Amino acid sequence: MLKTTIALSLLLGLVSGATAQELTWRTGIGALVNDKCGECHGDKRPEYQEWNLGDKKKGSRIVSYADFMSYVVWPATGAVQRRLDDGKSNANGKPGNMYEHLGETDAERAENLAKIKAWLGDGAWNQNRWAARGDVPAVTKDQLDKVKAKY
Repeated sequence: MLKTTIALSLLLGLVSGATAQELTWRTGIGALVNDKCGECHGDKRPEYQEWNLGDKKKGSRIVSYADFMSYVVWPATGAVQRRLDDGKSNANGKPGNMYEHLGETDAERAENLAKIKAWLGDGAWNQNRWAARGDVPAVTKDQLDKVKAKY
């Protein structure tokens, strides 16, 4: 009886693991970003490079994986992490200026932030820029290597 129970538990664990959909840009993150950020960062906004040359009062385009990753890895390294952070990952404890847009409630914002963090990868949530600024060192290769965000 015990062997049957253990075997059944293992089988159910394998089945549930196999049926759980892997979190990728295509299976959820892209839709989440477009839903929560698209109004200000949609198709009609300029790409990062163009935006960086002009009026920065309005958001730049973040509708594709490449757009999004330009704010994680390069050239705007760590911007996603600084802007979407809930305040638990920085010295001043203040949420980033875009955190409020991750959801209507605290619970929804926390859930969406957790999804993005999990998708980026364990240890990939850091707020360092490409170059050091003030007391904050530049991002390291080890930090960038932790980004596992699948397309």
